[in-house]
Amino acid sequence: MERYDQLYRLYDEFDTDTLRAHQAFVDLFPPLDSRVALTYWEDASDELAALSGEIRDAFPGTGETYAAVAAHATRDQAFTGLDLATKYGRPVNALVLDVDETLRSAGTTDNEIPRETLHLLTEFHEAGVPIVVCTGQTLENVKGFLSQGLGNAVVNSGEVSVVYESGTGVFTPGHGPETKRLLYEDLDEEVRSVFERLRQRVLTDAPEAVARGCHLQGNEFNVTLKPNFETGSADAGEVVDEALVYLLDLLGVAVADYLDGVNGAESTADDRESDDGGIVGAGAGEWTRAFYAARDPEIRAVLDERGEAPDDVAVPDAVSSFLDRVDVAYYEADAAEVVSRELNKPVGVDAAFEVLGIDDPFALVLGDSKSDLRVMEWIDEEGAGIAAAPEHASSVVLDHVRSTDGLVFPAGDAGDVLRTVYALNRLVTVE
Repeated sequence: MERYDQLYRLYDEFDTDTLRAHQAFVDLFPPLDSRVALTYWEDASDELAALSGEIRDAFPGTGETYAAVAAHATRDQAFTGLDLATKYGRPVNALVLDVDETLRSAGTTDNEIPRETLHLLTEFHEAGVPIVVCTGQTLENVKGFLSQGLGNAVVNSGEVSVVYESGTGVFTPGHGPETKRLLYEDLDEEVRSVFERLRQRVLTDAPEAVARGCHLQGNEFNVTLKPNFETGSADAGEVVDEALVYLLDLLGVAVADYLDGVNGAESTADDRESDDGGIVGAGAGEWTRAFYAARDPEIRAVLDERGEAPDDVAVPDAVSSFLDRVDVAYYEADAAEVVSRELNKPVGVDAAFEVLGIDDPFALVLGDSKSDLRVMEWIDEEGAGIAAAPEHASSVVLDHVRSTDGLVFPAGDAGDVLRTVYALNRLVTVE
């Protein structure tokens, strides 16, 4: 109990609130081209040094650690970090971070990653903890905001990796021929052929409301329809729901076409029966609706609400076997997309760890969606880390996080859990 006793003493006997305020001022508001600003910054630096010195003197041998913890973590964050240090007995050696609605939240941060969060990430980087950004976004989007937020020196340090498009590719600057790994090239011709068919037809065959209300995200492989309205708005919700139904039907046709061998004329998006008794038929769209509604309650709810859920549909074995390899993802008022089940975030993160040389990972995984849940479950099964989620995350994500370590943080405040892990990494070194 000595570490707990020392932590109680730290937060009971010292003005840790003032210490933390000075640390934040020094970190986030460096001196500007102003004598007044420089004076304020120097005064804060001096008071920070003095308060830290008092703590170092009061805790012989461990004072540097306790001063650093007090300067970064609140009382609750520090004790949670110590609980984790006691439970796992090892530091976090990698950060796996979703971006949208995790590092940044459109509702509270103007869709920007807060400066505090970015600074904490640079501190982890300076401490030698690799950063893996794991997102459904395109590589170009991620490269842009990472360079702007963390700086080119950090991004190109060889310790930052990007798992993009939910695991279709991995980009790790500074690793020569391993810098960019196109994981989708490892898929067989069957799956790649169907995705190519989807991409070619997804806009040209779309109903007018979807064609006008959505755009095709510039992915390298996945087929993702995004709304031309503000994410989360009623208009975005309506068009994404319609896009979901359309994608389900188009996927059914594309799969049926492929399984029929494309020996004759291809089917159109309109339902029709094949002359030769092959797979293509009036049921193509109903098969995919039935298949994914049975697997995903959110998709089932959209179909039910629109009165388009299939009843008593038997999916042919050949179609079912193929769809086992393809996933349809639905993000309310945000996106509808088709992805490969063989390419997901865990596959991408594993590839990123390999490039980064992380042989024995113990990662912090931050995320809010079902695709992030797969990473969380993977690291939990492997005993390879801990998971955290914002309070507005998908219910299944929150259920998992609360059933493990309970690391739920306020929307737009990923810094809360990063400070907890900062405390964990410091306190785990104290005997």
